[in-house]
Amino acid sequence: MLHLVFLDADTLGSTSLDGLRPFGKLTLHATTAPRETAERVRDADVVIANKVVISRQVLEAAPKLKLICVAATGTNNVDLEAAKERGIPVKNAVGYSTAGVAQHTFAMLFYLLEQLRYFDDYVKGGGYAKSPIFTHYGREYWLLGGKRWGIIGLGTIGREVANIAGAFGAEVVYYSTSGRHDDPGYRRVELDELLRTSDVVSIHAPLNDATRDLIALPQLRMMKKTAVLINVGRGGIVSETGLVTALDEESLFAAGLDVLETEPMQPGHPLLSVKYPDRLLITPHIAWAGIEARDNLVAQVVQNIRTFVEGGK
Repeated sequence: MLHLVFLDADTLGSTSLDGLRPFGKLTLHATTAPRETAERVRDADVVIANKVVISRQVLEAAPKLKLICVAATGTNNVDLEAAKERGIPVKNAVGYSTAGVAQHTFAMLFYLLEQLRYFDDYVKGGGYAKSPIFTHYGREYWLLGGKRWGIIGLGTIGREVANIAGAFGAEVVYYSTSGRHDDPGYRRVELDELLRTSDVVSIHAPLNDATRDLIALPQLRMMKKTAVLINVGRGGIVSETGLVTALDEESLFAAGLDVLETEPMQPGHPLLSVKYPDRLLITPHIAWAGIEARDNLVAQVVQNIRTFVEGGK
């Protein structure tokens, strides 16, 4: 029987982890600080982690370790070279969040585009009860049909967003952050053209050397003043200080962020003090985290362990 150690089980919320129990002893830690990691993996056969860093030093402190399961898609929290040297396979999960991230992309867009906070406040504040007409024109919004949607990163999630945007009648174009991706279903354009001409720009790319600070203040100033920017990719792709300036000077209409450079957000962050707070929507990295997505994620972790136990690859 194996000893399984989950280092940050709270990152999956209330999702049931019972599927892990048949493999042996299961030790759950709500969270794990860097100083605690080595001690907690010392007797583990299998380590499961979402965001906890598994460094070379941590691996050296775990002589029994046979398998690392990342409860996420990205494996950047694991020293893959050190794991390979020790013959420890690293398994991740894929595809579990595609539908959820696409759904959240549109939830953020429509909240901002149709200025739902303003209209909800107008009604609940008593303004509508005093209206002489049945509707209200305090704010205006445009329709998605016939507009251009620019996607940065046309991977699995980006294509799902493209399909939905097309169903609304939007024209979809995309920018390849690697410069190597070609999709015959959509027109590929350079970044400057995408930013200058798109009514919606959504980011679905990983953070790497090609994407870090990809959208800084000069790029934000290229956008239409009526445009909406959505980042559900990774924090660090959009310059946060640049975005504060761009929103304050109205270089673009609105922005929605589900990811930040540092998570959780630091107290006193400049994004909390923008001039027009109703034009900025920030959610705490929840786009991936629908109930079904988390269940799917755990199921993949369970399958990865089962495959290892049964001697598969």
